[in-house]
Amino acid sequence: MEKKKKKRKNYGGRSRKSYEKKQKEQELFRPEEEAPVTEEQKGQLLELFGHQTYKPMRVKELAILLGVPKEERFRLQAALDALLSEGRIGISKRGKYALADKFYITGTFLGNRKGFGFVVRDEENPDAEKKPDIFIPAEHVNSAMDGDRVQVSMLYGKKYGKKANPEGRVANVLERAHKTVVATYEKAKGFGFAVPVSKKLCQDIFIPAGAAFGASDRDRVMVEFTDYGGAGKKPEGRVTEVLGQTGAPGVDILSIAKSYGFESEFPEAVERELRNIPDQVEEADMKERRDLRGLQTVTIDGEDAKDLDDAITLEKRDGHYFLGVHIADVSHYVREGSALDKEALSRGTSVYLTDRVIPMLPKKLSNGICSLNQGVPRLALSCLVELDEKGKVLEHEIAKTVICVDRRMTYTAVNAVLEGDVALTEEYKEFAPFFFRMKELSDILRKRRKKRGSIDFEFAESKIVLDEDGRPVDIHPYERNAATMLIEDFMLLANETVAEDYFWQGQPFVYRVHENPDPDRIRELALFISNFGYHLKMGKEEIHPGELQRLLAKIQDSPEEAMLSRLTLRSMKRAKYQTECIGHFGLAAKYYCHFTSPIRRYPDLQIHRIIGECLAGRMSGERKEHYQELLGGVCAQCSLKERQADDAERETEKLKKCEYMASRIGEVYDGVISGVTGWGMYVELPNTVEGMISLSALDNDYYEFDEAGYRLVGHSTGRVYRLGQKLRIRVTAVDTEACTIDFAPEQDLEADHGEGQL
Repeated sequence: MEKKKKKRKNYGGRSRKSYEKKQKEQELFRPEEEAPVTEEQKGQLLELFGHQTYKPMRVKELAILLGVPKEERFRLQAALDALLSEGRIGISKRGKYALADKFYITGTFLGNRKGFGFVVRDEENPDAEKKPDIFIPAEHVNSAMDGDRVQVSMLYGKKYGKKANPEGRVANVLERAHKTVVATYEKAKGFGFAVPVSKKLCQDIFIPAGAAFGASDRDRVMVEFTDYGGAGKKPEGRVTEVLGQTGAPGVDILSIAKSYGFESEFPEAVERELRNIPDQVEEADMKERRDLRGLQTVTIDGEDAKDLDDAITLEKRDGHYFLGVHIADVSHYVREGSALDKEALSRGTSVYLTDRVIPMLPKKLSNGICSLNQGVPRLALSCLVELDEKGKVLEHEIAKTVICVDRRMTYTAVNAVLEGDVALTEEYKEFAPFFFRMKELSDILRKRRKKRGSIDFEFAESKIVLDEDGRPVDIHPYERNAATMLIEDFMLLANETVAEDYFWQGQPFVYRVHENPDPDRIRELALFISNFGYHLKMGKEEIHPGELQRLLAKIQDSPEEAMLSRLTLRSMKRAKYQTECIGHFGLAAKYYCHFTSPIRRYPDLQIHRIIGECLAGRMSGERKEHYQELLGGVCAQCSLKERQADDAERETEKLKKCEYMASRIGEVYDGVISGVTGWGMYVELPNTVEGMISLSALDNDYYEFDEAGYRLVGHSTGRVYRLGQKLRIRVTAVDTEACTIDFAPEQDLEADHGEGQL
């Protein structure tokens, strides 16, 4: 009789002895919550890992080195896990630990709608600017989303082309860029999905039953992440707000504003504080201020402006100019540490979108008591300057004042007077001499600034006119005129004067700085423009702003002006706020700050508060220390919110241009080639709308991209498409979701066969 086989217990592929050993070890490695980790423990490990003789080790090796007994090893593991989660250390495939930079590169993940992405290295990474971005294939994105700060491990052993990006995988996400996201809700049976509006966030978000907040199918919603997902798992979230049906008036721009974190409504704590602020300036507040209400005073702004934060007075005596730049004293009403102040810092700036303004301060302040409205007394912080006939500042004073604006003027009206409009000159005859005096001083200041090398970029801005439902009905260039430039000149002078004053006082301050361009970027620009016959003179490691100014003068009115101006701008660094005064490259200024717009920019409000304490004699050593600790964070926050506001404004403008052209498919326009690439060419229309002609739309020949000459050349016909060439185009397609406009060539207005001349 056959013996019955004894049924063996399944130990997961291990022997019983091995299984029991593993179980015993797991008992020793207790959960982290049973082993609270101290900063001292983490500090000891970081010190060890940072030692020059340290080699990456496993837990067991670390325990032996540190003399940690087996029964206490779970505490060591807990400390290692904590440092891993903070991104301060890394672990190799073989389980060895070391400082994060031994294994990882840190940077910002930039997502793509197709699922892959790139990581831009942090500035502190060695040679960050010289090394290319790291390509992250879709299967190695992990749970990273656009804007997240991540750690990347490199994927080695691959051969790359000369221009290919190195590849990597996201090992850890250190900081999430998105806690919430704007999305379109898609309802399913018992659950739903939220499709992010941003094409850079390529994964749908699963919305479980009961988490839809009453959203209907195709509603535009705000979603809060509850789980960021990972390999093979979708992110999850819950709907926190319904913005409205997709396509409803105003929902598109509201979605953009929300996606950047800009809110129109103010918190209840702010509303409570507003109740204590008067509607008119009170007599008690005007005491101990210099009374300048007797001076002829005007504001000059756009027709639609309601937050008027600067006014001008100007007299001329004995050949000298006595200029007053009077700025709304917002700091009198917005006290440090108040709910109003905290909310203003959180917003950082007012945001000007095509159909709305999202103010930094509530309307009671921005359009009311702080706005320098006509015919009412207003509190101001004034920069009073005496200049000679050449525009040199002889004397200046910064003072708390009371002013009263005699006339609220517009740029259009003042410019018309300066151009000799008879009817308007008669209407404003009382102020006409004042305007011509302003123009006289403005010309002197502009000439002086140009002489020192200040760069003046002139890009035509777009004016988008909407109907009552938010649909664009007209788009045209919004050109600068003499009136806009003279106000700009006076504001620049006031900003420089205040910055220089407080620099030499040695007070803690917020400066507007613009660093010198990176020499490599300038060398690349110099090499590129040489293809068009232009040259740049450089020192060993730097260029003078005057040299870029001369380049812009040379390319003026040339076919390649628009493109080369943009490339010149891109070769420069972005201006930002910081506490150290390092000058402003673009303005060729040693000292510069933002003083003139405290209603709509927080740095200006912060500066006013510092000036107020200095004028009152309250800037003690303790207050100096307070500001020295505070201002670094203020600068970082304001620089960030400024970038976000710029992005939101640009995105809104692009959307409305697409909507405008969507109803004009099939129409024919005359345009100018504004850019040429390996995949096609861009054509800009007179109304500032830009669209693309892809290579596939050029079906009369096979076109090759001449990178050196920046042109497309037909292989058989020799036809050339070049920068600045006039072209008649037909609108063929518009994608309002992707914000793209497609053109096809209708007719060459400047036939160019053969090699041609650039």
